[in-house]
Amino acid sequence: MRMLVVDAFTDRPFAGNPAGVCLLPDAADPAWMQRVAAEMKHSETAFVRPVDDPDGGFELRWFTPLTEVALCGHATLAAAHALFDTGTADPGAPIRFRTRHSGVLTVRRDADGLSMDFPAAPPERIDVPDGLAAALGARIRWAGRNAQNDVLAEVADEAAVRALVPDVAALAAVDARGVIVTAPAGGDAGHDFVSRFFAPRVLPGDAEDPVTGSAHCALGPFWAARFGRGALTGHQASARGGLVRVALHGDRVVLSGSAVTVLDGTFRG
Repeated sequence: MRMLVVDAFTDRPFAGNPAGVCLLPDAADPAWMQRVAAEMKHSETAFVRPVDDPDGGFELRWFTPLTEVALCGHATLAAAHALFDTGTADPGAPIRFRTRHSGVLTVRRDADGLSMDFPAAPPERIDVPDGLAAALGARIRWAGRNAQNDVLAEVADEAAVRALVPDVAALAAVDARGVIVTAPAGGDAGHDFVSRFFAPRVLPGDAEDPVTGSAHCALGPFWAARFGRGALTGHQASARGGLVRVALHGDRVVLSGSAVTVLDGTFRG
């Protein structure tokens, strides 16, 4: 079957967040999909298959090397890019993905790239979880938790976000799917805020995801309230880096970005 690797939230290869995209002809065994994701070793691999369903033309599931996840932004962007790039989907029509836990997700192609309609996940303020500041090695100004069980931690400034070298083992003890660390952008940077995302419970190695679309479902509402406007640009300040444009529409958030295919081949497993 056809397998692609797509760099998402970037307009050039070897930046943004790479995702595997497996174009399935039919339903597949979830245990097999998990093994494929482990073989691919990307933070997420998307599995897409056509379905005869008025609520969505394709089924979409996402797996990290360790587990299936309920929502993944960059792999959704990669999956849509792959469908458009291979001619599997009509470039003039939106793609509707049916998902198991996040409803129907719609992706449109426009002059600026791809736009994804996701549920907003605004964080609600909480006390700073025990051990979080020590695990990050940073002072936390504000902490919140969203419906995806991500903890959002605001730190002092962009330099503090970029300088983070967290204790991954200590971070794994925090009760959360992942930890979003964020701050307003410094100076005239061309973006409004910065972030990094760490998920030691679902990602191997240093547990950092290069560019995390689903985290922006929380970052968008959080910074929109701070800045007093609903259209923002976030820069995820990982080593690879990437830009995510965010626009709030009620209880939905539109995430926009570009993507590039870096590998297109046949998976034989």
